[in-house]
Amino acid sequence: MRLFEDQIVLVTGAASGLGLETALAFAREGAEVVVSDISQVGIERAAAHIQAQGGRATACAADVSAASEVDALFKLISEKFGRLDVAVNGAGIGGTPSSILEANEAEFDRVISVNLKGVWLCMRGEIPLMLRQGRGVIINIASALGLTALPNSGAYAAAKHGVVGLTKVAALETADKSIRINAICPGVIDTPMNKFILDDAELLAQMERLHPVGRLGRPEEIATAILWLSDPRSTFITGAAIPVDGGWTARG
Repeated sequence: MRLFEDQIVLVTGAASGLGLETALAFAREGAEVVVSDISQVGIERAAAHIQAQGGRATACAADVSAASEVDALFKLISEKFGRLDVAVNGAGIGGTPSSILEANEAEFDRVISVNLKGVWLCMRGEIPLMLRQGRGVIINIASALGLTALPNSGAYAAAKHGVVGLTKVAALETADKSIRINAICPGVIDTPMNKFILDDAELLAQMERLHPVGRLGRPEEIATAILWLSDPRSTFITGAAIPVDGGWTARG
C-alpha cells in the first residue's frame, strides 16, 4: 500500500518548482492532491501534469496573502473532501535583494505578507479541519535563511525566521491534539524562483560555495524530506525546524 493512499493533501505554491515536485511526490504515493498557487493558468497546468502521470489533483488558485482567497480555498476543501490529512505551506516569493537602507517598503511588505502572513492564514484554515478529524500534519516551508542570514536578504530572512517561530507556536498549541506541525528549511534549490542565480555564473558559484556539499539542492530532495516528515515514521517530531541545506547552516 502506498504511504498516502486516499489521503487529502494540500500543497500551496504548487504551480512549479519545489511545490510541483512535492505535489507529484504525494500523488505518486496515492494522495488526492489539492494544488494551489496564485496563477489559475499555472495551477491548472500543474493539475493536468499530475493527472497525466496517473495522479489525482484538484486545482484551486489563491493568493495566500489575501484572507478571502485563503478562506475560499478551505471552503472548497471542506465541501469537496470534508477533511485534510496533510498540508504543505510552500507558497512564497523571493523579492529583490537589497540592503536594509535601500529596501523598498512596498516590496518589503509584499514579501512579509506572502511568506509569513500567508503561512498564518493557511494554518488558520488547516488546523480547524484537522481538529475536526482528530489528526493531521502541517509542513511549513521556511528556509536556511530562517535559521541564519545573508546580507541584502532582510525581508526574506525576516519572513522565514517568522515562519520558524510561527511553526513552533502552532506546534505547541496543537501537540496534544494529534496534529504535528514542522518546518523544512531548504538551502538554495534549483527552481524557477532562483533563475536569477542560475543565470549568473558568478552568483551561482557563490551560492554553491555556501553549501559544503558544493552544489545547489534539487526539488526532489526537499520533496523527499517533506514526505518523510508527513508520514507515520515521524510521529514523534513536532515543532522542529529541519535544515535540508547541504550543510549550509552547520557552519553556524
